[in-house]
Parts: sequence; structure tokens; C-alpha cells
Amino acid sequence: MASGGTFHNLLLALLCLALTSSVGGEAARRFWIENDTFMKDGAPFQIVGGDVHYFRIVPEYWKDRLLRAKALGLNTIQTYVPWNLHEPEPQRWEFKGFADIESYLRLAQELDMLVMLRVGPYICGEWDLGGFPPWLLTLEPALKLRSSDSTYLSLVERWWGALLPKVAPLLYNNGGPVIMVQIENEFGSFGDDKNYLHYLVQLARRYLGNNIVLYTTDGGAMGNLKNGSIPQDDVFAAVDFETGSNPWPIFRLQKKYNLPGKSAPLSSEFYTGWLTHWGESIATTDATSTAKALKTILCRNASAVLYMAHGGTNFGFYNGANTGQDESDYKADLTSYDYDAPIKEHGDVHNSKYKALRRVIHECTGSPLHPLPADIEKANYGLVKLQKVASLFDIIDNISDPLKGAVSEHPLYMEQIGQMFGFLLYMSEYEGKVSSSVLSIPKVHDRAQVFLSCSTDGVRNRRYAGVIERWSSKTLEIPNLRCSSNTSLYILVENMGRVNYGPYIFDRKGILSPIQIDGITLRHWKMCPLTFNSLDNLPKLQLITQMPNARASKVSIVHGHSEKKLQESSFYSNEPEFYEGHFHIDSESEIKDTFISFRGWNKGVAFVNNFNIGRFWPARGPQCALYVPAPILRPGDNTIVIFELHGPNPELTVNLVTDPDFTCGPRQ
Repeated sequence: MASGGTFHNLLLALLCLALTSSVGGEAARRFWIENDTFMKDGAPFQIVGGDVHYFRIVPEYWKDRLLRAKALGLNTIQTYVPWNLHEPEPQRWEFKGFADIESYLRLAQELDMLVMLRVGPYICGEWDLGGFPPWLLTLEPALKLRSSDSTYLSLVERWWGALLPKVAPLLYNNGGPVIMVQIENEFGSFGDDKNYLHYLVQLARRYLGNNIVLYTTDGGAMGNLKNGSIPQDDVFAAVDFETGSNPWPIFRLQKKYNLPGKSAPLSSEFYTGWLTHWGESIATTDATSTAKALKTILCRNASAVLYMAHGGTNFGFYNGANTGQDESDYKADLTSYDYDAPIKEHGDVHNSKYKALRRVIHECTGSPLHPLPADIEKANYGLVKLQKVASLFDIIDNISDPLKGAVSEHPLYMEQIGQMFGFLLYMSEYEGKVSSSVLSIPKVHDRAQVFLSCSTDGVRNRRYAGVIERWSSKTLEIPNLRCSSNTSLYILVENMGRVNYGPYIFDRKGILSPIQIDGITLRHWKMCPLTFNSLDNLPKLQLITQMPNARASKVSIVHGHSEKKLQESSFYSNEPEFYEGHFHIDSESEIKDTFISFRGWNKGVAFVNNFNIGRFWPARGPQCALYVPAPILRPGDNTIVIFELHGPNPELTVNLVTDPDFTCGPRQ
């Protein structure tokens, strides 16, 4: 039996331990890796996670989507942090609205979910420029992105100096939800600059301390892990691999690139679906086989993060793009980032994939099977009649930013004049002598519509000439308008989204080469960037009467080997035009999610109540309708503005429906 003094000392020790665990608040909170196992507060922990990106969801729906992820059985949320959203201009920091990352992380904690934070600085993610701010592309000499380039590193340091102090109080050891922070993203597929990775680790530790688990993610192959892992810096190497692959040989390979005892098996991107580009069929994966693949990981106590648990939407101009063998083999991503994820773009969970994955997670982890959340109500507001408000050329002076306009001997690229997204109009003149000429633009990023104009017998005549695209022909035969003066040349270039992955991510936009007509270089260019900040004022602008001979003519757009005739109608010209329509919602209770179907339209951008809901391209497909979340709508009058590049639906209507409608365009 212990003596009275010994018993007293033991009692004091136990009391101190209890105080350390409770009164000290968060002193016992700790997340780490040992014995090839994730450990949380002294007990083994299995990560059952999913990517849910705050920047692809209207903030009013953050809680809804996280609750749906939790009902799936997830205990952890993973999200990227896109630098371009938070620093749209040098040292202009954005951390509100879509960019309010602190509120998103706190909300996850309120819902008892942990967070794996992927802070980049490069994120990929099918997001414009892989998350890099496009103003990086304006610096001279040109930056070497994702490298030890000293100028690039200084800008990363400035960015993380703004971001990471906001993250530090939210680390798990500090009482927050963040258990792991990812350095870079799949760097082993890009390069082997270990000094760059070491620098990022040192910078992260400076702000986050030495107790946070830092990690990398790389493809589950030897070359990727060799180039992208940095175990000597005590950074955990996670892996990703094709769904359906046998995970266990890959997890054994993973151990070779982690410190002894520090290789908890983790697939940090378990693909529930895949991305889709314009012109492709919607990528889908089978629910049963996806669930079976997840089971082979979770039921053997390994960890996985679903990519995506919920995809969301590439609102505005933030979609990314990919390339094939060269940078001309360009493929822009859809506005929808549904990804065939278990939680659909619009939040629905009553689908076979959600139910199958939920059953597997319950079976393997014992997590409770909560009732399925109800799907969010959607409304069919019906047909909306639109009317043409203006031709682009009629109001170019009203919607072009005079502070960003430029005059130059040679064409300037978009970023050079501060036009980071959207459209730039190039204007010059030439002397048309022969019956027809060949216009050549060797390097256009990404799609150029060409127009000619001149005075004939004192009457202004404007004609559409055709399209030059990055992925197809770089020349265009243009007619002689038989002008009494020089012919004016207008080239409207659309930035369709910067490349986000691979060797061609340094993706400047606009015209990046000399422009020639019949082999002669054109000089003296004026550039007008289009802004969409005052769309409410479009009907109020003093419009110029549309000139004769600007009516419809046959238009042919070439996409690779397929040719699609655009609609021909006496109701519209082939000039880019603005259309406006209105619909009424009687009361707050009638505001619901909806989709705008653009069947019969061609290509453009749509705005609802001044919110850019994204690009549409039903002439190319496969996405035909754009998602409109209820928080964008309001009681009373709601306004739709469409910037149509080629020609509207002849009925001049759009349909507000309940169906996402992925059935437009050609099938390949």
C-alpha cells in the first residue's frame, strides 16, 4: 500500500494532468504521425476527407455544402487557396465574400470537421493559371513560375506573409480545425527544383511553427515522388493515383519517400469523377466501381480524400484550361465544375454515387448513417424574353476602360495593359488592294473574331470576316470591301481561361505575335479592354444607329476537324451584342435555385443581377445551362444580361429551368 505522502503526490500529479488536459484549454490538442499512423489527441485517426472549395460556392451555401459532406461520412475537408482570388492586383488583398477563408475554416470547425489546407502557391485545380495571379505574367524579365527564381520567391513570401498569419490561429494545435498544410501541388509532375520546395517549407514553418504537419501530394509513381517529396524536411508525402488502381503497392512505394514511421497511407486525391472541357462529352464514372475502389482503401484503415466531394462552379472568368502535346492543343474547362462528384454542382445528394460512397464509408469506419439531407428546392421560372440592347461596336467607348486602353506600334498582350480577364479589342487599318487577302495571326490566346469596316460612298460598312482560334487555323481569308479609304480591322480576342497544368502554364492572353496581311506586318494598334462593370446602365447609353450591311451573313466556325454553321437570322448581326431580359419573383419564399438554358444561343457570357454566372457555349457543348444559386436572386425584378458573340436564339428567349442540362453540342 502506498504511503500517505506518496498517495498525496500521485493525486497532485493526476490533478495536474487533468488541468493540463482541460483547464489549459487546447493544451492536449495535437495532430501528428507516428508508427505510420495519423494520431489525433493521443489516439489513431483515419482521415475520411473530401475537397470542397470555398471559392466555387456562393458563401451563403458554404454551410449547406459542408453539412452534405458531413452526412456523407466525411470528418475532414480539404481545400485549395487560390492566390489570384486573394491578391487580384499587387498588394490589394481580398479576404471578404468568396475570399473570406477565415470564416470558411471557422465554419468547418463549428460543424466539427477538420481541414487539410492546400496553400500553394500553385494549386492547379482546373482554376485559372493554377491559382497564380495573372499580373505575375507582366513582370520583366519573365518570371520562372514554380522555381527558385528570386523575384518569384519574393512575391510568394509577400503573399504567404499576408495569408499564413491568418491561418496560424486556426491550426489544430492552436485550437483550430487545420490539421495539415500542403506545400505546392504535384510538383513532381512539373520539375525537380528541391531548393524551391525547401524554401517553401522554411517559409511555412516561419509562420506556422514546427508542430503542424506539412505535406506534399504527388502521383503514385517513382519519378513523381522522387521529384516532389522532401522527407528530409520532415514533410509528409501523400499520393494520388487513378481510381481503381490497386492502392497498396502505391502505399508501399509511398513509404520509401517518407521518414521511418511517418508514412500513414493516404490518397489525398481519390477521384470521384473527372473534369470536362468544351467540346467533350461530360466525364462520368460508375458509382459502384468508385465505391469499390474507396473500400479497398478505407476498409484496411488507410485514409482517403475524395476529389471532389463537391465540385461547385467556375463562376466568372476563373475556369482553367489544359493543353495536349503543345500549347496550341488548347482545351478550356467548362463553367460547371460538377466533376461527377457525389454532391452535385447544385448540392443534390439523392444520386447513386453519393449513396454508394456513404454506405462504404459507414461500413469501413463505423461512422453513423445520418438521414440524407433534403435536396435544395429549385424553381422553373420559365421563358424570359430578351431584347437587344446594343452592338458592342455601338457602345465600345462606354464599356472600354479608358485608363487601360493603349496605343502601340505592335499588339500588346492583355496582361500588359491590365486586362486580366475577359476580352480585348484590337484595332488597326490597312490598304485593301486585291480582291481578297490572307490575315495571319500565328499566336492568338485564345479566340479571335475578325471584323472589317470602311466608308464606301460616304456610308460606313462593317462586315464579319471569321474566327481565328488557338487550337485550329491561324489564317483567315478576308474580302476587299472596295473602300474609298483604308480598311479598318477589328479583332476581338477572348481569354477563355489560362492553362492551369503542365509545362505551358506561363499563359499570357491576347495577341502574342505580329499580325500580317498578305505577308506584310500591320503596325499602329489601338487596344480597348472590355469592362462589364456598368451593365445596369446599358439601356441608358446613347446608342449609335446600327449601320447598313451589318446584318447577318453566313458564319463558319472551325473546331479542329469539325465545322459548325452558326445560325443565320434576319434578326441579328454577327457582331457581338448585348441582350437584356427580366423576370419577377413575387416574394422571398419564392427565391430558389435555377438554371438558365441557352439552347439555341451560340457563345458568350451571362450576368444575373450583375453577377457573372459564367461562360456559355451550347454551339460547342456539352454544357447547355448555367447554374444560378438562389442567393444571387432577389424578390421583385431580376435582370439577365447576355453578351452573345455570334447570334442569339432566334426567339430571343432563355428558359429558367430545374435541370442542369448537359446535352448540348456535338458528341465526340
